[in-house]
Parts: sequence; C-alpha cells; structure tokens
Amino acid sequence: MVRLAVIGLGKMGLSHVSMIRVHPNVNLVAVCDTSGFLLDILSKYTGMKTYSDFEEMLRTESLDAVLIATPSRFHESMVRLALDRGIHVFCEKPFSLDAKTSAELAALAESKSLIGQVGYHYRFVAAFQEMKRLLDLGAIGKVTHVLAEAYGPVVLRPSGSSWRSQAKEGGGCLYDYAAHPVNLLNWFFGEPMAVSGTVLNSIFSKDTDDEAYSTLRFAEGISAHLSVNWSDESYRKMSVKITATGTQGRIYADRQEIQVYLRNTAETLPSYNSGWTVNHTTELTQPVWFYVRGEEYSAQLDYFVRSIETRELNNVNSFTSAAQTDKVLSLMRDDANGLSSSMPALSPAKPARRFFFRR
Repeated sequence: MVRLAVIGLGKMGLSHVSMIRVHPNVNLVAVCDTSGFLLDILSKYTGMKTYSDFEEMLRTESLDAVLIATPSRFHESMVRLALDRGIHVFCEKPFSLDAKTSAELAALAESKSLIGQVGYHYRFVAAFQEMKRLLDLGAIGKVTHVLAEAYGPVVLRPSGSSWRSQAKEGGGCLYDYAAHPVNLLNWFFGEPMAVSGTVLNSIFSKDTDDEAYSTLRFAEGISAHLSVNWSDESYRKMSVKITATGTQGRIYADRQEIQVYLRNTAETLPSYNSGWTVNHTTELTQPVWFYVRGEEYSAQLDYFVRSIETRELNNVNSFTSAAQTDKVLSLMRDDANGLSSSMPALSPAKPARRFFFRR
C-alpha cells in the first residue's frame, strides 16, 4: 500500500481526497490545510488524521507520497521539502511560477529516483490520447498548423478576486488556463523553437491577464496558434480544444469527442474511414475505480500510484515535462513584455511509456 497525504483542501484537493481515499492500493494517512474549520469537519465526520502544518506532518508521519493541491506559489517549498525527505510527489499545475525553479525540482526528483507527477489531466482524456496516437502514426501526414484553444467563465467582473487571479499567487490566465493547451502541444510536438506575437490582456482583473494569444513555432515547420480566454461567459465551464491540420487530413479533439478527416491514410488505420470519422469520449474511455468530475482525474492518480509501484521515473506527466511547459509559459510572458522569445537548443525528449486506464 502506498502511504499518502493530501496537502491543500480547496476544490481540487477535496476532489483528490475523495478519489485517492478509496484507491485500492493507497492508504490515505493524513490531510493538511490551514482552515481549522475544514479540518475539524473532516476529522469529525471521516476520522481522517489532520494537520495544519505541512512540515509537522512530514516529521510525524511515515509517508511514501504526498499530493500537493495548494495555491501555486507554495508548490516550490512544499515539493522541495517532500523530495528532500525521499517522498514521491504529485503536484497540481502549474508546477511552478518560475521556469528555472521547475527545472531544478525536476532535476532534484530525478537525482533521488523519486516519482514526480504534475496534474495536467488533459493528457488522460481519451480523445486527446487518441489524437496523440494518430499524430504519432502520421495519420494526417505532415502537420502544418495547429490551433490550441481554452475558454471558460472564471473572471467575469472587476470586483473580487481569488488567489488564481493574482499574478504572484496563481499566475493568472496564462498559468492557470493557457498551461493546459500548451502542455498538450508539448506532448504532441515537443518544445517549440520560438514564440512570437504574444498578447496578454487584462479584461476584468487588476493584477493579471485574463486572455492570452501567441504563435508557437515547432520543428519541421509546424506552427501553432494559441487562443485562451478565461473571461468568456459564452462557455458554461472550461473547454480545451486542439485542431491539427496536415497534408493528409485534419484532427479535432476536445473533452467530448475526436473528429478525424482522412484523405489517403484511412486504409492503414483500423476503424477509420476516408472522410470524416467521429469517436465520442464514451466510446474511447475505459472505466475507473471511482468517478469524480471525470474519469481522467481518477486515471491520473491511478497512474501516479502505479508509477510509484513500478518506479517509472519517465512518466507521462513527469516533473520534466511540466518544467518544459513552464519554460514555454515563461517565454510567452517575456515575449509579451518585449524580451527574447527564442528557445535554447533542444534535446530529444525521452518517450514516456504507454499508459492505460485501470479497469
């Protein structure tokens, strides 16, 4: 059994608690938060052991892993403390608000042979997994352009704010929303060679950006346009969409479905026809042991647990891959401020092992 604790009991933290607490291979040892009221409620009605001090919990409990779901600015210190104690870490995104810090933490985890995973759950959405598979197979030929989008109704008025909409706390729309499509682009195509034309606009927020637009240029002539806005009330909830255009077709994917148009490559792909083929997420997603919000959230936690059990350091959502995303976000921020946006020389990324949902 993996002995695990959850730190941070906001929306995501409580969701993680509900899922990981019933995982068959996990013993949820304790939870930690600064809200005494919340800790009292959990202790009274669930019997869970609670802490208000993260360092005290690490000193007191014998843990194999921690799940960190605090505001972003606390990630660095908590991740570092856990790694220094030889503890595997699942950290909510963004990994860090500083790209150099993210790279340092990734290197630290690797030097200690510890599992580090960051909560980019869209890599566990079946439609995006299928898109990745088709792109790797060259199903649409040479990819020429990609449109990566994310929209949702997070900040819709000037008054009031949360840690998410404060630049030093959560990083704003760039780090909270744009991070998801950027992370998918990294998964599909690696690191971009450069970013340009970045625009970070404030619509309602006083302290940070509410929308982000940029052009990313990848190897082999692939360009990607990023369009993100978290002040868009025409969307009921967050929507992430990726459209890839190639010489032999087109792929569109979101949380609900994947639409594929193929010209001459369908004969090499079982279950695909020339022209349009549509697969819905209900047809592609494998069941999980416990459902909250979406199968992908359970699947990523199960994957973290199995990575610990198998000691698979190069996992799909590794610290290294998250640091790559943080580097791109940093370059976008620099580009928007008129600074250099060129990437250093790239080294080929190690292919992560295949992964599947637990049945």
